[in-house]
Amino acid sequence: MNLITRGLAAAALLALPLATTTPAAAAPEPAAAPMSLTASINALPTADEDRTGYQRTSFKHWTDEDRDGCNTRAEVLIAESRIEPTIGPGCRVTGGEWFSYYDGETWTAPGDVDIDHVVPLAEAWDSGASAWSAQRRQAYANDLGSDVSLIAVTDNANQSKSDQDPAEWLPPLAGVRCTYVAEWVGTKLRWSLAADQAERAALARVAEGCGQQQVDYALAP
Repeated sequence: MNLITRGLAAAALLALPLATTTPAAAAPEPAAAPMSLTASINALPTADEDRTGYQRTSFKHWTDEDRDGCNTRAEVLIAESRIEPTIGPGCRVTGGEWFSYYDGETWTAPGDVDIDHVVPLAEAWDSGASAWSAQRRQAYANDLGSDVSLIAVTDNANQSKSDQDPAEWLPPLAGVRCTYVAEWVGTKLRWSLAADQAERAALARVAEGCGQQQVDYALAP
């Protein structure tokens, strides 16, 4: 679900008309042709990682990018709930049902769910975002234009992952690792982020067992 669809869903659930200040819909983002997982890994630029100067506050996140009254965390919870979520004042999500594909768990309390940056903020910094403007880092941290940049997962799984790349962490469910690696690579390609040698080697090892897995992404505006 892209940014526009998420915004419309949130507005419908809140039963509020769209505000007159809502920005006009952006032009569709240019989509790359689907690639095999191996080809997409090969398309990643290679660079050493450097965390010098990183602070989490360098990425302003959980903002209300489309000014519909729901911040990014709420937008993802609303979009990914398997049932109609319950929403209180200020677009506070109080109930729903979320499936965490990392560990196969299902949750009904929002407090048990984290919104994971598939490529963590620190990893993005290491991989090229340190050279970005504050505005672009904010856009990355609140990327609702892709279905896979931000996902709802079990809070403990997200905390276990922390800021590690696939050379250091993969989902505990082995059967979903091809999906995870494809989403990781697609996010990096979407934002023109690099991979270091250890990361590339880990991605390639997973890809060997992924058959016809493809990577779809659209370049970030």
